[in-house]
Amino acid sequence: MATQLNLSIPTPTVIDPDAGETAKQAGMKRIGQLDPVWAADCDKKIEKFAGLGVPFQAADLVEDGLAEPPHPNCWGPRFSAAARTGLIAHAGYTQSKRATVHKSICHQWVGVKTEAAA
Repeated sequence: MATQLNLSIPTPTVIDPDAGETAKQAGMKRIGQLDPVWAADCDKKIEKFAGLGVPFQAADLVEDGLAEPPHPNCWGPRFSAAARTGLIAHAGYTQSKRATVHKSICHQWVGVKTEAAA
């Protein structure tokens, strides 16, 4: 019978978010998933939708004319980057509007109002 390993003391660790982001970007470049032109276009669409003050998802950006990303894993880093800068905030989960994914669950986002934008 197997037993569970119990550690008497916590293992110390240090997480460096900047190093993690750098490594993620390098990995995406290495495998050809990061297209800087697409990323810049996506960031502009996110900024546009953030200013509307209504929940939105990736499908809304495509519907508004953004090209499909080179790989589906490109969406997450763009939304994460916008959230880290305070431009958008996670607004829960909803069904995707895209027929190709059969209404699967996806993130939705909303713009964060700032005093400068108010």
